[in-house]
Order: sequence, then structure tokens, then C-alpha cells
Amino acid sequence: MAARSRMTNEHQASPEIVAAVFHAASISDTMAILTVEAVGRTLRVSWSNDKAVQLLGYARDDLRALPVDQLLPSLAAGELKLLLRRERSARMTLPVRTATGASVECVVAAAPAPAGRLWTLRLFSTATETERALRATADAHERRFATLTERSPVPTLLSEQGMRLAHVNDAFCALVGLQAEELLGTGWMTTVHPDDLDAVIEEAAAVLGGGGEVGEGEATARLVRADGTERTTVIRFSHLFTPGVGAGFVGTIEDITERMAFEARLAHQANHDPLTGLPNRTLLAQHVAERFRPGDGQLACIFLDLDNFKVVNDSLGHAAGDQLLVELARRLRTTVRPGDLVARFGGDEFVVVCQAVVEADAVALAERIAEALRRPVSLGGVEVRPAASVGVTVQTAEHTAAEELIRDCDIAMYQAKAAGKGRITVLDSDARAQARDKLRLVAELREAIDRREITLMYQPIFSTEDGTAVAVESLARWQHPVRGAITPSTFVPLAEESGLVSGLGLLVLDETCRQLAEWDQELGMAAPARANVNVSALQLDANLRGHVESALRRHGLHPCRLSIEITESALMKDPATARRVLLELRDLGVQVSIDDFGTGYSSLAYLRHLPVDCLKVDRSFVAELADGHSEITSAVIALASSLGLCTVAEGVETLEQAAELARLGATYLQGFSLAAPLTGDDAAAWFAAQHAMEA
Repeated sequence: MAARSRMTNEHQASPEIVAAVFHAASISDTMAILTVEAVGRTLRVSWSNDKAVQLLGYARDDLRALPVDQLLPSLAAGELKLLLRRERSARMTLPVRTATGASVECVVAAAPAPAGRLWTLRLFSTATETERALRATADAHERRFATLTERSPVPTLLSEQGMRLAHVNDAFCALVGLQAEELLGTGWMTTVHPDDLDAVIEEAAAVLGGGGEVGEGEATARLVRADGTERTTVIRFSHLFTPGVGAGFVGTIEDITERMAFEARLAHQANHDPLTGLPNRTLLAQHVAERFRPGDGQLACIFLDLDNFKVVNDSLGHAAGDQLLVELARRLRTTVRPGDLVARFGGDEFVVVCQAVVEADAVALAERIAEALRRPVSLGGVEVRPAASVGVTVQTAEHTAAEELIRDCDIAMYQAKAAGKGRITVLDSDARAQARDKLRLVAELREAIDRREITLMYQPIFSTEDGTAVAVESLARWQHPVRGAITPSTFVPLAEESGLVSGLGLLVLDETCRQLAEWDQELGMAAPARANVNVSALQLDANLRGHVESALRRHGLHPCRLSIEITESALMKDPATARRVLLELRDLGVQVSIDDFGTGYSSLAYLRHLPVDCLKVDRSFVAELADGHSEITSAVIALASSLGLCTVAEGVETLEQAAELARLGATYLQGFSLAAPLTGDDAAAWFAAQHAMEA
């Protein structure tokens, strides 16, 4: 405590300096001690003890506030940071300038103070026995470090001055296949690939010059092994200062050859079709986007869709189908011009992208491709002659984006297929306009469904027994704000083609149930007993029962209030699945009707096995009654009666037709002559009036 008191009184040291000094004293008992403090951007001596004054020959007041770079002139700014670290203690053997200008070689040990704002410097003159012992200890540490470096699995370079190596470890020698003696000096630079050497030298030079805040840098470079093979590496440089010698670097090398190969494989897999090896849709879109210039007219696309490919899969198996795709991909690659891109668009569809061609050139290439594809292929002993429908589109001023070019090419292909398959079609402006209008209409339909702008009309259904209205059929209507009324015959197929039919069907189902519940509240016993809802073939799946049950529960209705209408053709696409779904609906308690019966497939053999309640006689058969032809209508009604099914004759246009249908035994009638479709509010008023008349 006496020593601490004397020091504080004599030299006016701050408590922080006292803490720093005694922190250093706990590390070493050497008494030549300075403290260094950062003042702005300058490092200055803030305190010194008597031993330091004697060693350096400065007056105490002159030593205080002395810039450290004057005391240690051999250190550049970046090297001074290596001595004065905040993270750990450091030690260097340096010339220290005394007050006379002479230099005294000292071991300078720097320790950061706990508070982090000061450093304590301990100066040991190498002239004493003690310091020679310390130097010997440091040499031993250096030998241990050299051994550790040599045995490290990380390839390492060590330059003590400039670009000349003083040391390489065994791992680096193994990496390049050379002995250490061949690499020392500047020999290591011969292992760097000539194309990468400038970048390596530039990065190393920047580190040697103290560039950057931390004196570090890295360069990616290929190293050429003694056997001529190449390894891709990342070389990381760190600044190294050797007192009395100068600036050097430590370089560590990471071999990334396998990693880059793996990443390249992943990138290839992400952008290429695994079966044919061709670029996939992702790479196709990227390729076209990179080369597309609006108004340039330099790109052409050829879209191919194999004709009757499903026949190959169904008759010969998917393995044969895959074999055919691989062979056709090979033919495409060998037929196109150098630089043309061949991509697999998906399934049995391929796209060829050409640059710098006019329409005649693109058509000529399409003809060569079609001819090459038509050559026979042997699949499992069966000779197959492939053919394709081909669409050609050449960029025009109307194409404002790359995806429009591919889309138009797709449209041209569908035109070729619609014209009879095996054809080549160049997209014309009218077809492009129609296709774009259809796309806009799909987008508008999606919005109309989302906003519940598809409304319902309800057409009453009458019993032939007493002439009363017992049910309604829900009919979807779309009043477009610009185009006006769009018929169901337009927007329902559009919904089916574009994947919107599920949303449309759920909207119709939910709105029908909501309207029934509202009528029940408003009309009581006068409300229609049942509503018929049309279901698309695409809705005929395992989810249909759940959707129906959810809508009924949501609006508090009994299942008997609904009748699901499904077209005959939809049932016959997959009779087994249809029967399973219809059984689920019947188990729920919902009635099932076959719509348009007799207009599709010959389904009499299946009808007995399908769980249905009612057959709807198509309006085309009802219309024949006006000409005295009642045979088909009579047969359908008789068939239904023999199977215990009811019938609904739709499209009744005259009272004479209604009378004849009642005579033939039809159960229910529906048509404009009896009642036109009504809005929900109008239907409520109509049923209320009918009930009042019956009462």
C-alpha cells in the first residue's frame, strides 16, 4: 500500500492507470512500465515509472504524452495494432528510440487494461541475462509454433518479407505435390494458375501494404499441381510484421474443388430435366429473358408436343415412354443449330429457342425437327413412328416481355394440334389476340369468384302429379362490368380449363344453401323443399362429400334439401370413382341426379350399379316432342321407372309438351313455359304467391 500511495502522490496517476499498472505487475515483475492511452486517433504515453525514465532517458514530463509511434518508429500503423490488441497480450522484439535518438533493442510486452481504454507496455532490454533468457524462451515458443504449423492439416504459407516465402507447411506441399524447397522464395507463385496470378498478387500486396482495417484479404485461385491437375482454392492472407525484417503475410488455403463440383451438380439438377438431361422450364425462362430485347425481333421459339404419347405409355409402359423421350431429346439436340437451346417444357413437350432468325428460317428448322422426330423408334420390339404438333413464334414488336414469346409459341402449338395434329403452325395476330383475351377473361373470372360476383338464378321445378313447384335448380350467372352477361357455356368450361372450377363449385354450393336457409326464415312452409346443384366432373373426387356436408352444416340444413346433378359423361369417365363418390353422397342423405341422360356414352350397363335417385331428360329429346317424336323421351322415362328412379324433363317450352310429358310418366317438369329463372328475392315472392294460391 505504501508503494501505491507513493506512486499516486508523486506522479498524479489516475485510478485507471493504477489499475492498469498493477494488472501488468501481476503478470510480470519487470519494473520498466509505461501506460498508453488512445487520445482521438493518436496513441500516447499517459504514465511511466522510474525504470522507464531511466531506460529511455526522457524527463518524466517529456515522456508523458509522447506519441507511441515516436517511441516505436519501426512499426507502421497497421503493425502497431498487432502489438496493441484489445483481445489479448502481445510481445515483440523492437528497437525503442531513446531521448538521444539512439535505439535500444527491447522485448516490448503489451497488455490491455481490464477497462479496455489503456494498454500497459513493459520494456525488457535484451542486454541483460534475464532478457536473454526470455528471448530463449520466445525462441522455444517459435519452434513449437513452427512444428504446430508444419503438422497442421490446413495448407499454410508464411512470408516474413514481401512475396517471398520463408515457410510452407506439409499440407500445402501435399496440396500442390511439390517439396518445400521448391516452394520457398517465389517458387510458390508458379503453382498459381496464370489466369489467377494477378488477382493473388494484388490481394497479397494489399495485405502487405497494411490495406484494410484488419490487414486481411482473400482471393479465389486455381492451384496447378505437379501432375498438371488443378484444384480450386480460397487463399486468405493476414498481415504479418517481423521486427527488423519488414511486412509479410500468413496465407491459409482452403481447397474448395469438391464443394464447387457439388454445388455445380446441384445447380445442374435444379435447372435440368433428370430424364433427358435437357434444360428445364426454369433454365428456359432464364435463357429467353437474358436474350430478349423488346422490339429487337431476334428470337424465335418452336414448341413441340408429341402426338399420341399417352398411347405409348398405356400400351408399352412408362419405361418405354421414358425411352422414347430420351431418344427424341437426342434427336432434337443433333438437329438444331449450334447455339440453339433445346429444353424439356414438361411431360411430352419440348421447346427450341433460336437467335437471329426470320420466320422462314424458324419454319425450316421446325420442318427439319419434325422430319427427324418421325423416324421410327423400336420400343420393346415394337416399331413406333413419333409425330409432333409444332407451334412457331418469331418475336415481334407486340412482344413486350420474354414470357409472352413462350406463351404465344404454346398457343401456336395448340392451334396445330386442333387442326389435326402432326402439323406446323405459325401464330397469327388474330389467334394471339384471342388467346390474350382469354387469359384476361380467366383473370377476371378468378376475381369474380373471389369477390362472390358470380350470382345465382333459381328456376322452379314442378310436380306433374299436382302441378305445384317443389324444387329449384341453381343456375350460375356472371354479369361482367364491361363485357355484360357471360353465359355459363362460356365461363364454366373456362373455369374447368384454368383450375377455377373448384372455387366456382364451392361458391354455388354455399350460396344455394345460404339462400335455402334464408327462404326457410322468410317463407316457412312455402319455401322450396329442395335445390338442385350442378357439379363438374372435376369436382367428382374424395373431397366432394366433405364440401357438401360442410355447406349444409354451415347453414343448418338437412341433407335431403339438396340434390347433386352430375352429367352422364362425367360419370362415365371413371365409373368406379364415380360410384364411390355417389355412395358417399347417398350415405350423407343427399339426392343424386344424372343430368343430360342419353346424350353421352351408352351407360345402361352402369346405370343399374350407380346410386342415383333421378334421371334428367335432356332438352334436346323434349324438343323432339313438337315434331311428334316421343320415342327417346318415352324410353328414358320408362327406363327410369323400371329402375325405381324419378325423372325431370327439362327445357319444357310449351304447355303441349308439358301435357305430353305428364302423359308419358315424367315425375317433374322444368322449363321457360312453366317458370323462368328468378333471382333469390323474386323467387321468394313467386313461391309466396304460389303458396297463397294453393291455400
